[in-house]
Amino acid sequence: MTTATTTPAKTPTATPADVTEASRAVILRYMDTLTTGDFDALRAFFAPDATWTLAGDLPLSRTWVGPSAILDEFIPAMVSRLEADSMELEFEGVIAEGERVFAEWNTRATAKSGLPYDQHCLAVFTVRDGRIVEVREYFDTLHAKNVVFV
Repeated sequence: MTTATTTPAKTPTATPADVTEASRAVILRYMDTLTTGDFDALRAFFAPDATWTLAGDLPLSRTWVGPSAILDEFIPAMVSRLEADSMELEFEGVIAEGERVFAEWNTRATAKSGLPYDQHCLAVFTVRDGRIVEVREYFDTLHAKNVVFV
Protein backbone atom coordinates (compact mmCIF):
# COMPACT_ATOMS: atom_id res chain seq x y z
CA MET A 1 0.00 0.00 0.00
CA THR A 2 1.41 3.33 -1.00
CA THR A 3 0.53 6.60 0.55
CA ALA A 4 0.18 9.52 -1.78
CA THR A 5 1.89 12.66 -0.69
CA THR A 6 0.90 16.04 -1.91
CA THR A 7 2.99 19.11 -2.05
CA PRO A 8 1.20 22.26 -0.92
CA ALA A 9 0.64 24.73 -3.70
CA LYS A 10 3.20 27.47 -3.68
CA THR A 11 2.05 31.04 -3.69
CA PRO A 12 3.97 32.87 -6.37
CA THR A 13 6.43 35.27 -4.86
CA ALA A 14 6.62 38.70 -6.39
CA THR A 15 10.01 39.54 -7.78
CA PRO A 16 11.61 42.91 -7.00
CA ALA A 17 10.79 43.96 -10.57
CA ASP A 18 7.12 43.02 -10.02
CA VAL A 19 6.98 45.10 -6.83
CA THR A 20 8.62 48.06 -8.58
CA GLU A 21 6.22 47.92 -11.52
CA ALA A 22 3.15 47.52 -9.29
CA SER A 23 4.23 50.47 -7.13
CA ARG A 24 4.92 52.62 -10.20
CA ALA A 25 1.49 51.76 -11.65
CA VAL A 26 -0.30 52.78 -8.43
CA ILE A 27 1.38 56.20 -8.37
CA LEU A 28 0.81 56.81 -12.08
CA ARG A 29 -2.92 56.07 -11.57
CA TYR A 30 -2.91 58.28 -8.45
CA MET A 31 -1.36 61.21 -10.36
CA ASP A 32 -3.84 60.78 -13.22
CA THR A 33 -6.71 60.80 -10.72
CA LEU A 34 -5.24 63.78 -8.86
CA THR A 35 -5.50 65.92 -11.99
CA THR A 36 -9.27 65.21 -12.13
CA GLY A 37 -9.85 66.57 -8.60
CA ASP A 38 -11.98 63.52 -7.71
CA PHE A 39 -11.26 63.26 -3.98
CA ASP A 40 -13.56 60.25 -3.53
CA ALA A 41 -11.51 58.32 -6.07
CA LEU A 42 -8.27 59.53 -4.47
CA ARG A 43 -9.34 58.18 -1.08
CA ALA A 44 -9.17 54.60 -2.40
CA PHE A 45 -5.44 54.95 -3.10
CA PHE A 46 -4.54 55.39 0.58
CA ALA A 47 -4.21 52.72 3.27
CA PRO A 48 -6.31 53.51 6.38
CA ASP A 49 -3.20 54.48 8.38
CA ALA A 50 -1.37 56.25 5.54
CA THR A 51 0.78 59.23 6.45
CA TRP A 52 1.65 62.37 4.47
CA THR A 53 4.55 64.42 5.79
CA LEU A 54 5.12 67.94 4.51
CA ALA A 55 8.69 68.88 5.35
CA GLY A 56 9.67 72.35 6.48
CA ASP A 57 8.37 75.03 8.80
CA LEU A 58 5.15 76.13 7.09
CA PRO A 59 1.91 76.33 9.08
CA LEU A 60 0.88 73.07 7.35
CA SER A 61 4.22 71.30 7.84
CA ARG A 62 3.66 68.15 9.86
CA THR A 63 2.61 64.54 9.43
CA TRP A 64 -1.02 64.00 8.47
CA VAL A 65 -2.40 60.54 9.35
CA GLY A 66 -5.17 58.74 7.48
CA PRO A 67 -7.00 59.49 4.23
CA SER A 68 -9.46 61.84 5.95
CA ALA A 69 -6.72 64.04 7.41
CA ILE A 70 -4.83 64.03 4.12
CA LEU A 71 -7.77 64.65 1.78
CA ASP A 72 -10.22 66.55 4.00
CA GLU A 73 -7.78 68.70 5.97
CA PHE A 74 -4.27 68.99 4.51
CA ILE A 75 -4.93 69.29 0.77
CA PRO A 76 -7.96 71.61 1.13
CA ALA A 77 -5.99 73.82 3.56
CA MET A 78 -3.24 74.23 0.97
CA VAL A 79 -5.56 74.62 -2.03
CA SER A 80 -7.73 77.18 -0.18
CA ARG A 81 -4.74 79.55 -0.29
CA LEU A 82 -4.76 79.47 -4.10
CA GLU A 83 -7.22 80.80 -6.67
CA ALA A 84 -8.95 77.53 -7.61
CA ASP A 85 -9.58 78.39 -11.25
CA SER A 86 -5.89 79.28 -11.73
CA MET A 87 -4.46 76.00 -10.44
CA GLU A 88 -2.52 73.83 -12.85
CA LEU A 89 -0.59 70.61 -12.21
CA GLU A 90 2.10 69.48 -14.60
CA PHE A 91 3.25 65.94 -13.95
CA GLU A 92 6.93 65.36 -14.77
CA GLY A 93 7.25 61.63 -14.10
CA VAL A 94 8.23 58.95 -11.61
CA ILE A 95 11.24 56.87 -10.68
CA ALA A 96 10.49 53.64 -8.84
CA GLU A 97 12.40 50.99 -6.97
CA GLY A 98 10.55 48.38 -4.96
CA GLU A 99 7.87 49.94 -2.75
CA ARG A 100 9.28 53.47 -3.18
CA VAL A 101 8.24 55.79 -5.97
CA PHE A 102 9.61 59.29 -6.46
CA ALA A 103 7.10 61.54 -8.22
CA GLU A 104 7.89 64.96 -9.61
CA TRP A 105 5.40 67.66 -10.59
CA ASN A 106 4.91 71.40 -10.89
CA THR A 107 2.06 73.29 -9.29
CA ARG A 108 1.22 76.65 -10.80
CA ALA A 109 -1.49 79.01 -9.59
CA THR A 110 -2.24 82.51 -8.44
CA ALA A 111 -2.11 82.66 -4.65
CA LYS A 112 -4.89 84.45 -2.77
CA SER A 113 -2.19 87.06 -2.11
CA GLY A 114 -2.31 87.82 -5.83
CA LEU A 115 1.25 86.58 -6.31
CA PRO A 116 2.20 83.88 -8.83
CA TYR A 117 2.87 80.48 -7.28
CA ASP A 118 5.17 78.30 -9.38
CA GLN A 119 6.29 75.37 -7.29
CA HIS A 120 8.41 72.37 -8.24
CA CYS A 121 7.45 69.41 -6.03
CA LEU A 122 8.96 66.03 -5.25
CA ALA A 123 7.35 63.34 -3.15
CA VAL A 124 8.57 59.96 -2.02
CA PHE A 125 5.64 57.53 -1.99
CA THR A 126 5.73 54.13 -0.30
CA VAL A 127 3.25 51.65 -1.76
CA ARG A 128 2.37 48.40 -0.03
CA ASP A 129 -0.31 45.90 -1.06
CA GLY A 130 -1.45 48.25 -3.81
CA ARG A 131 -2.08 51.25 -1.54
CA ILE A 132 -0.13 54.33 -0.55
CA VAL A 133 1.11 53.92 3.03
CA GLU A 134 3.47 56.89 3.28
CA VAL A 135 4.25 60.12 1.46
CA ARG A 136 7.07 62.54 2.19
CA GLU A 137 6.69 65.75 0.17
CA TYR A 138 9.43 68.28 -0.49
CA PHE A 139 9.31 71.68 -2.18
CA ASP A 140 10.66 75.20 -1.83
CA THR A 141 9.09 76.21 1.47
CA LEU A 142 10.58 79.70 1.32
CA HIS A 143 8.75 80.33 -1.97
CA ALA A 144 5.52 78.96 -0.43
CA LYS A 145 5.99 81.08 2.69
CA ASN A 146 6.57 84.27 0.65
CA VAL A 147 3.73 83.70 -1.83
CA VAL A 148 1.09 81.45 -0.26
CA PHE A 149 1.45 82.01 3.49
CA VAL A 150 1.84 85.82 3.53
